[in-house]
Order: sequence, then structure tokens, then C-alpha cells
Amino acid sequence: MIDPELESARPMEGAGFGDAVTFAFGDPATQTFGSVRFGIAAGDPAVTSVTLLFHEGDVVAVDSAQGRAQGVHDWARVDAGDASATIGEPLRRWEVGYDGDDAGFELTFEALGPPAEIGDDALARSAAAIRGYEQLCRVRGTARVGERSWPIDCLGQRGHQWGAPDWTQLDLTRTLSVWLDDDHGVTLTAVRPRGADGHEEELVSAFLLQDEPVAIDDPRLSTAHGADGRHERAGLELWISDSDDEDDQRAPLRAAGEAVCGTTFELGELRLDCAFFTWRMEGRRGVGRYDLLRRA
Repeated sequence: MIDPELESARPMEGAGFGDAVTFAFGDPATQTFGSVRFGIAAGDPAVTSVTLLFHEGDVVAVDSAQGRAQGVHDWARVDAGDASATIGEPLRRWEVGYDGDDAGFELTFEALGPPAEIGDDALARSAAAIRGYEQLCRVRGTARVGERSWPIDCLGQRGHQWGAPDWTQLDLTRTLSVWLDDDHGVTLTAVRPRGADGHEEELVSAFLLQDEPVAIDDPRLSTAHGADGRHERAGLELWISDSDDEDDQRAPLRAAGEAVCGTTFELGELRLDCAFFTWRMEGRRGVGRYDLLRRA
């Protein structure tokens, strides 16, 4: 069970342990997409942030920063460079801001439902050791580029994840989200063990995000990459069982997505490809985020 107590920073459990909160949003009406991730790591007293903002297909802000060292970390209020976040009400409301020289945003994230627990399965027991939770949110506020600003009213997601991944045993991790125009969504987390051949050998945890999260029994993801290695298209096939009887399954939900903007970070031995997608799912439209972290 996820309770408000888990909104605090998690105890650092040895070398390699990290704790992070991520806010992401996508406003197709204004073609504005963005995210900010705050992270802390065992042995490092400072909070770091990575902020991305896209507008009309262009990258208008890419910023990484390190905040001041803290004796005791607390996600109730965090600042790192030009990015900041505050918990207004645990598991319900958060304030997020970025005030860069050329672009920025001031946003309120309000949860549309209870959190979906990530990693209460094989993911937590794998080399990725992922635990956490994700919530679909209504996002409102303003964004700006230069002197021009505009209102934001869209969907997004707030996630809190922690763990101590062993990259000697991993090839990649995926974090994917779909935010649909009827205030429903999908969240998916996947890891590929070292030496696995493809999607079919990945460990996957996925949920439908709605009034109450619904675990997806058999989530299937396919991804197409461009010549530069970045993910350009994706497909989802989501099998949900109504009972323990394998013959009593709904027809799968299917979704197709295409990247509209993205960028890449080189992180030493790792490469992070960040992209925002437009999605179509069972006659509904939406947007979402798809991050792929892998060996360089």
C-alpha cells in the first residue's frame, strides 16, 4: 500500500542507492511538453535536477543543476538550480517550477486518482531493484519562452521511484506513459536483463490509470528506432484478465504512438533518450512520455 509517509525521501540503503521524483506533462493544444526530475544518491549530500522543455517541436530548455547540500533530504520542498518543487498535499497536489533564462514554467499537479505501485513484483527482485509509484495528474499553470507566456491545462504524471540498480546485470530500462483525453492513462516500467534478446525477455510492470489503478496482466510493448538509435514509434498490446481463468480475458487494449519531440543525454557509460509521443488508443487520443536508459 502507498501511504503519505512514502512521500518523504527514502533511506539510503547502501552504495548505488538513489531516490528520485519526476514530473512530466504534455499540452497538445499549445504543443508544450516538459519534465523535471529531482534526484539524490547515496553518498552525495546534494539534490540534482534535470529539466526539459519543448515547444512546437523545438527544445527550448535543457538544464541540469546541483542544489545545495542538505543534512536530511526531504521532498516536501526541493530546489536545484532554477528548478523547484513543493508537496502541497501528499499524494494529491504538488507545485513545480522552472525559471530559466530563456524559458520556464509554473505548474500545479493535481492527482486524478490513487497511485499505482511500481515494483511490487519481479522488478523489485531484479537487478534493477525498482520500487515506487506513479500518478496521473491534471496539470495547470503557465509556460513561457522568452517574453511570451501562455496558459497550460493538460494531463501529466508524477512519479516517485527508488532503488539500487546493478548496471553490470542490465542492458536497459524503460519508463513509458500514456495520458488520454478522457482522464485515463497507462504507465509502464520495464527492464532488460544483461544479454536478453529483446522486448519479449524484459521484465514489465504496467497499470491502467483511472479511478483505481488496474494491473495489466500481460503488457506487450514494441518499439521502432530511427537511424540515430532513438525511439520513433511504439505500440502497446495490453491484456487484462477479469478472473483467474485464462479463457476469461478481455480483448487486448491496443495503442500506437509516435514521437513528436525528444533529445538525448550521454551519461558516461549510459545513454538516456527522452521523448514525448502522441498516442491513439481505442479511438481516443493522448500524449505521453517515453524514456529509454541504456548502455551507450
